[in-house]
Amino acid sequence: MPMSPKDHAMIKIRAKYPAIAMIAAPIILFSSAMLIAQIDGPKRGIAPIASSGDFEVEAIKVVGKGNNAEEARRDGWEQAQRLGWAQLWAKSKGGTGGVLSDSSLNAIVSAIIVEEEQIGPRRYVATLGVVFDRARAGQLLGVRGFTRRSAPLMILPIMWDGDAPVVYEQRNPWQNAWAKFRTADSQIDYVRPSGSGGESLLLNAGQIDRRSRTWWRTILDQFGAADVIIPIAKLKRKWPGGPVEGRFSARYGPDNKFLGSFMLQASGSAGIPAMMAQGVKRMDALFQNALAAGRLRSDSSLILESQLVEEEDLAEPPQDAEEASTGGDAPELNTAPLDILDETVRDITAPQNRDSLPNPAPPTQQPNAN
Repeated sequence: MPMSPKDHAMIKIRAKYPAIAMIAAPIILFSSAMLIAQIDGPKRGIAPIASSGDFEVEAIKVVGKGNNAEEARRDGWEQAQRLGWAQLWAKSKGGTGGVLSDSSLNAIVSAIIVEEEQIGPRRYVATLGVVFDRARAGQLLGVRGFTRRSAPLMILPIMWDGDAPVVYEQRNPWQNAWAKFRTADSQIDYVRPSGSGGESLLLNAGQIDRRSRTWWRTILDQFGAADVIIPIAKLKRKWPGGPVEGRFSARYGPDNKFLGSFMLQASGSAGIPAMMAQGVKRMDALFQNALAAGRLRSDSSLILESQLVEEEDLAEPPQDAEEASTGGDAPELNTAPLDILDETVRDITAPQNRDSLPNPAPPTQQPNAN
């Protein structure tokens, strides 16, 4: 097989400059590895949980007992269902009441969320969450329908842990907390990207400094959103292994407008996930308050460009109706006047007098050839 000019050049370089070839080869391989790592990289995507309208009660602490581990776990889950229903009833109706049997609770509970659990031979200690089906539980609670929600808003969660911001470049506690957040009870219609594939390159911390409406409109159209909201979490460790301070701020829109902020603190690195989960709830409250106050309004420039409509050159409609139907270039038709046409039409419906009819002309006789 004949060699390409590129191969000839590489052979000449190796023969004439062996040291350069030895140095350039590792650099090329390292650059290729960096490019592949930048595209593939570590695991980034975290798919958000389904945002249905079900009711959820979190952080239910139970201690189950039984003859074996399975019975102890079942006892703990039944306790969680009873305690969760009591909390949901008190939140919706007020006071105590609405006691249901375990079989009735099994019919309206759609899921049990295990937050923490310790399983022993005859003992089960756990912190659970209970999800109740909205259609079935809503009939008992007298709750029907859904609340009025905002326009679809894409979320861009930015976390600072050190000197570099992280969005979807790698999995982080802030992204994980937003992916686990159940948005059904919120008035904000969240659009949560998973961060997998090319989303990690498209959605990064540098986007908040962009002001181009065309750029933002292109991104938002890909995710079916009308605007963007930016929750920011900055972690500050006082000393290695010590308390972790979290500073949270809420921003929105292409202009990166400020809505509010708050601070939380965890006892150590192990408490960061719980702090992030609490930060998501408080951040959602900030966004809902801003929506109620009229501050969280979608930017009209992201939906319609009035400048394009004003400068649009519209063609004037044709003045003649005949030109509008024929396009103005159709040839003129030669038609007979109506009076001439009327004379050629006979009224076949009216009775005619036989005497008034003209006598037919007698047939002409041909001369005899003889």
